[in-house]
Amino acid sequence: MQLLTKDGRGLRLTATGRQLVSGSDALIAQWELLRASALEAGGQVQSHLGIGGFSSAAAQLLAPLAAALRSARPLLEVQVLEANPARCFDLLIAERIDLAVIVAMQAEVHPDEDRRFEQTTLLHDPLDVILPADHRLASRETVTLEEMATDPWITDAPGSAYHSLFVAAFTAVGVTPRIAHEAVEWETLIAFVGAGLGVGLLPRLAPLGSAENVIRLPISGRGKPARRIVAAVRMGSMGSPLIKESLNILQTRARRILTERLESDC
Repeated sequence: MQLLTKDGRGLRLTATGRQLVSGSDALIAQWELLRASALEAGGQVQSHLGIGGFSSAAAQLLAPLAAALRSARPLLEVQVLEANPARCFDLLIAERIDLAVIVAMQAEVHPDEDRRFEQTTLLHDPLDVILPADHRLASRETVTLEEMATDPWITDAPGSAYHSLFVAAFTAVGVTPRIAHEAVEWETLIAFVGAGLGVGLLPRLAPLGSAENVIRLPISGRGKPARRIVAAVRMGSMGSPLIKESLNILQTRARRILTERLESDC
């Protein structure tokens, strides 16, 4: 069978090659399902687990997961990789990791549509307002986006997933925010707010840490933005005992963060 043909200076798959690749996805999924069911039937777990995710997830979810698994299973080798969503899916396909934690809206690959992957929602991560401690609304328990529209806002550059979420939140309440500054990293955003340059939106999964002069308030009313954070695995492997155990730990950890973070950061 001819699988490749010349395409300029490169190569491309022939129709036969495309059909073979497409059909192999189902075979790989069947193998993952068989492996997961065999491990579960024998009460066994794999000896190595690779997990990956974006920076906040790696720090707040995956590191505690790795610690919990290693504590319960001293012989288990756990590898944690910080990676963006695109690389996470490449790592899943290459079998370098077995579970990836991503922000759904940031993924170029949609695991709910791609037959090579399956996913489960870990949490809907709300975005809170962070503002200087001497802000006029700092004593409030909650704030609305409408009453803060005239404040100088700090957000990511246009074209980023975070900026799109920021704009969509204000569009939902029918107001236009005044964007004064841009920041890419959460640490930079927090530093800008601490310096009194403006206010911003911070996912609850991201901690304030030791930031001075910055408090976090939840958003009430309409337009409450949130990120959907999902765990993705190779199709067929969701039933693996170690994957199921990992998902339970991740979901428990995520629920704890959502309920406790406001108390520690406000």
